[in-house]
Amino acid sequence: MGIFSHSRLSTFEQCPLKYKFRYIDKIPPRIFSIESHLGGSVHSSLEWLYIQVKNGKIPSVEELIEHYSKEWNKKKNPDLAIADNSLTEKDYFNKGVKFLIDYYLKNKPFNDNTIEVEKKVTIALDEEGKYKIQGFIDRLSYNKETDEYEIHDYKTSNSLPYREKIDNDRQLALYAIAVKNLYGRDKNVCLVWHYLAYNRKICSRRTDEQLEQLKKDTIELIKRIKSTTDFPAKKSVLCKWCEYRDICQDFNSDI
Repeated sequence: MGIFSHSRLSTFEQCPLKYKFRYIDKIPPRIFSIESHLGGSVHSSLEWLYIQVKNGKIPSVEELIEHYSKEWNKKKNPDLAIADNSLTEKDYFNKGVKFLIDYYLKNKPFNDNTIEVEKKVTIALDEEGKYKIQGFIDRLSYNKETDEYEIHDYKTSNSLPYREKIDNDRQLALYAIAVKNLYGRDKNVCLVWHYLAYNRKICSRRTDEQLEQLKKDTIELIKRIKSTTDFPAKKSVLCKWCEYRDICQDFNSDI
């Protein structure tokens, strides 16, 4: 089954059939959503911004938007699917422009001591290394004032989660385990989400006990996935954004 990722685990939880299509049958995505394209273009632009900062240059906001425009056009699939019929491709493009301008003005001069961007991490969940998780940290910084490592993640969705969901988020908590393994188990780690549609930063922390429990829970989930033989569709509001909805009998029957 190979090394797992948070995305892989979440796909199974969201819809076992989607998991089967993607990870077992290995069917390439058939539908490309504009929301995914927006997220990818914004993430690439912020990655570029912080690479420039690490190299000693702070681009202007105009240069950032110019880079975003190039990313948007370079990665655009000609058949982007728009689930919301009231919006156009230009509307989504302009959303990204606003996200980036707001973020730029709020965070300039970007002097929060960024260490790496798109940092690849692998987390061993058990002593033997039998169960592993792999992922990419959007941005890792070290806050000298609080003496904390900060794991930054950018969100382009329209929804703002409840505090409970933030404090139980699995992805960045797993990354916190990786950061502690790299820089010291005694180091403090802050999980930071940037909800760009709201221009808000939300922070959360985990105790060592919580991280140990997370390892156990994640191993149990991996075991459950590996032992699964039946992969039914799980209907939800997310179905209309699914990249496999054209081959899903449940979606095409009565959703």
